[in-house]
Amino acid sequence: MISRREWIAGTLLATRALAARPPGLLIDSHVHMVSDDAAKFPFAQGRTSRPLPVEQYSKFAVEAGISHTVIVSPEPYQDDMRYLEYALTRGPSEGFFKGTCLFDPIDPETPKRLEALVKRNSGRIASLRIHELHPAGTPSTTTGAIRDRDLKDPRMETTWRATHELGLSMLIQLIPHYAPQIGDLAAKFREMPVILDHLARPGQGTAEEYEQVLKLAQIPRVYMKFSGTGVGSASKQPFPHEDAKPLVKRVYEAFGADRMIWGELGATMAQFDQAVQLFDSMFDFAPEPERAKIRGLTSQKLFAFS
Repeated sequence: MISRREWIAGTLLATRALAARPPGLLIDSHVHMVSDDAAKFPFAQGRTSRPLPVEQYSKFAVEAGISHTVIVSPEPYQDDMRYLEYALTRGPSEGFFKGTCLFDPIDPETPKRLEALVKRNSGRIASLRIHELHPAGTPSTTTGAIRDRDLKDPRMETTWRATHELGLSMLIQLIPHYAPQIGDLAAKFREMPVILDHLARPGQGTAEEYEQVLKLAQIPRVYMKFSGTGVGSASKQPFPHEDAKPLVKRVYEAFGADRMIWGELGATMAQFDQAVQLFDSMFDFAPEPERAKIRGLTSQKLFAFS
């Protein structure tokens, strides 16, 4: 027979598990999915990654109570979007997934390839992702898996224009040094949402450079993505990264809940629980209606989830 102590312990664990699922709409704006069948969905030459099949993720999403998810195609697939297209149609419900694709932003073929992808997957492609991560003072890349291409290259602007005309958003993984150049492009396409990935990786720049990131909030359709990767970049302390809270609050004050979204909610219940703990700790100052926006309502509007 189960003892009273065991019953109480079990009840507390169950209560904690239920409490880990916040109220309202939950949308994860950042999940990398990778097939466990490398023969059917091969990686680019020399690339590897730990699998996270869509079937496994979908079971987790149901258990966690996640309402929708944006799949961000990972670098190991480079320009091959076959697994992204496969995964988009295999969610736990119709319209559950939308996708962010990855194409070389200075390749002359990118606008055509982007248009073809959007036509094949009507209503399912949300964004194009680009990178600007190479250290300040180093040249932009022309090859390699992480396409740190020159933001001032005319072909970059051509790709931004194509993305805008297709009704997509631009997702940018950047370090703070490149905020002014991002601002120059965003100002030319003011109707296109521009999403800054992972809090713009604050730990990879100076305080002065991060001020330029915060200034991007002055452009009405620039959004900020909150994630564990971003918080970890800002912190010098272990989880739950209490020293990052002042920066997160400054981001919130600059962008507001109507232009902040949440990503990296995990792929297991343990990871999900940790992501929720981090969110609750970082935003304990914000009113619940504003927290609800960041947890899902802002993403619902931004990505046009039904």
